[in-house]
Amino acid sequence: MLSLSTAITISGHRNHHHHHHHRHPFTHHALTHLPPSPQSKTHKSKTLTLTRTKIKAIDAAQPYDRESKLSSQIPKSITLKIAIIGFGNFGQFLAKTLVRQGHTVLAHSRADYSSRAAALGVAYYSNADDLCEEHPEVILLCTSILSTDKVLKSLPLQRLKRSTLFVDVLSVKEFAKDVFLQILPKDFDILCTHPMFGPESGKNSWKDLTFVYDKVRIGNEESRVARCENFLKCFEREGCLMREMTCAEHDMHAAESQFITHTVGRILEKFGLDSTPINTKGYESLLDLVENTSSDSFELYYGLFMYNKNAMEQLERLDLAFESLKKELFGKLHEALRKQMFGTKEQGLLKLPLNGNGTSLPSESDSSSTN
Repeated sequence: MLSLSTAITISGHRNHHHHHHHRHPFTHHALTHLPPSPQSKTHKSKTLTLTRTKIKAIDAAQPYDRESKLSSQIPKSITLKIAIIGFGNFGQFLAKTLVRQGHTVLAHSRADYSSRAAALGVAYYSNADDLCEEHPEVILLCTSILSTDKVLKSLPLQRLKRSTLFVDVLSVKEFAKDVFLQILPKDFDILCTHPMFGPESGKNSWKDLTFVYDKVRIGNEESRVARCENFLKCFEREGCLMREMTCAEHDMHAAESQFITHTVGRILEKFGLDSTPINTKGYESLLDLVENTSSDSFELYYGLFMYNKNAMEQLERLDLAFESLKKELFGKLHEALRKQMFGTKEQGLLKLPLNGNGTSLPSESDSSSTN
């Protein structure tokens, strides 16, 4: 926006017509003289005085301009164009933060989430071909474990740039790694990740929540390395605890933590755990566990079991641990009953069982005295 200040003074005569004509903005070579008007021929020479033209430049961007607000979050040089495939609860959960950070987010899903996408500031594409022709830098798979193979094969990979970065957020990592390596051409980059949180546990903040990743296949070019780092910074910027480990290491640890957590939560759900007027803190934790795990689909739980080779071992260990605990309890119970019935050698019999007539059975001493 330009601010223009001018003044034109003609001694002895003011040329109103010419003054009106030149009220438009001047350039740096603005008027040096005025052509004489017909009337000026009858007058003596006129003197023209022009003040210096002052031009002030101000920023035309408005303070509430959406683009300027977004760019203030992170430098424009590290923003990404990210396409989310699978725009269910978890995809929307991630999209909200990615948009807030200033990234351009696209989405595609089997169901129609166009209205929800618009509300989040996400461009929604019902056709995968149209989305891929937008050439996103990152393809972020937020599909279920069971549908990953099918969804990946259905994407028109030929419409993408050959160096596109593919990222997954599945709860099982060796399976995701194998699927990516089998289906994706070798030119595509691969980053396997697992945010160890979801819409419930991360609804208020991602600070101090764990994010696991494995750079399975990243090109050596500086731009591709930088792109991978910029994507990881999406989570680092939110305060996540970044943990780099192999997919195999992740699955081993996840079977001991995530799968067991889901299993215990679902057992308690079937048990019918209810709140009481005298809940302890520990009991409240169990109720929270049931709520967090039951909100996830059984398909997710089945995927944790089916596609993590360590899950069966953990399930068997859990079963053995429960049996061991029952034996320990019943052993203590049996010991207590024996003490009640027979006492100890030092104390003698504390109480004898009743016979059929309702009287105590005679002791050995009573029997010997009658003989």
